[in-house]
Amino acid sequence: MVAAMGILDGKKIVITGVLTDASLAFAAARLARAEGAEIVLTGAGRALSLTQRTARKLGDDVAVFELDVTVPEHGIAVREALAERWGHVDGVLHAIGFAPEVCLGDDFLAATWDDVAVAIHVSAYSLKALADAFLPLMGPGGSFVGLDFDNRQAWPAYNWMGVAKSALQSVSRYLAKDLGPRGIRSNLVAAGPIKTMAAKSIPGFAFFEDTWDQRAPLGWDVADPEPVARAVVALLSDYFPATTGEIIHVDGGYHAMGA
Repeated sequence: MVAAMGILDGKKIVITGVLTDASLAFAAARLARAEGAEIVLTGAGRALSLTQRTARKLGDDVAVFELDVTVPEHGIAVREALAERWGHVDGVLHAIGFAPEVCLGDDFLAATWDDVAVAIHVSAYSLKALADAFLPLMGPGGSFVGLDFDNRQAWPAYNWMGVAKSALQSVSRYLAKDLGPRGIRSNLVAAGPIKTMAAKSIPGFAFFEDTWDQRAPLGWDVADPEPVARAVVALLSDYFPATTGEIIHVDGGYHAMGA
């Protein structure tokens, strides 16, 4: 009897943004492994040791590389390591976001440009930085996937992180334009709210917890990252060969409902 193949069988995937096993990126990494992918994780700064500990929950063979997206040399170093380890990369998950505390909360006007610049650099420009790092190892069929939160409207407390997400959406579209002729896709998954470490840093997150399930026609469980992980894995696979520049909503349908 022939064993069933997963939709990422044989794929080499780089996963960023795994902090704890509650991270959306962790759920995507675990499912990618189950679907046949070889994966590596990246981490940065003080959180690197956290990523290393969490990686062990995915398997002893899961390597972790230091990659601060604001340091171009890190991207070069990881690319060189993966060129030796794998020879090529098939997909990259962008699950990176950060904003100084003043960029979140009730006072949109409080943040200075220096604060906002950090949020946009780490949360949006970083997708281009990952392209710089891994495109030399990627051929036709390659896929960049980013985790997003749809910012077509203003959200309570999200403030400048919302602006950064709008920038991320634009970066992804422009990457799709430039990479399409090379057969490489760039898409985002706009996830509904999930209880993660990142969510804890958002003042007023309880608002989303209290209202999302009520308004989403399919309902929404803030403790279940699996639907988001499935969308990420599908976009990393060959199942969406003609989809790029897209934002796939995995939010129970909330985004489509009126007030």
